Amino acid sequence: MNLQDQIGEIDSKERLADLVAALLDDLVRNPQEWENVSLEGFLAAMEAWIRDMDGYYKNAGQPIPDMPTWRTLADILLAARVYE
Repeated sequence: MNLQDQIGEIDSKERLADLVAALLDDLVRNPQEWENVSLEGFLAAMEAWIRDMDGYYKNAGQPIPDMPTWRTLADILLAARVYE
């Protein structure tokens, strides 16, 4: 299952931890597919995406979360891989 497909299944801390493990594995195996391979770049992208995430949810036709969920955290982590 690819990383994006796992998003729909994130409903607990265990599943989020599994996603984090899958992200690490993906980074090791496919660094060329990541825009932000350094911790500095990843965290900067994470900050930027969090600040802009309302637009993502609006464009995707999804409600903007009032309170973050495990899935919201997963969205943030996946976005930080490639967000510029």
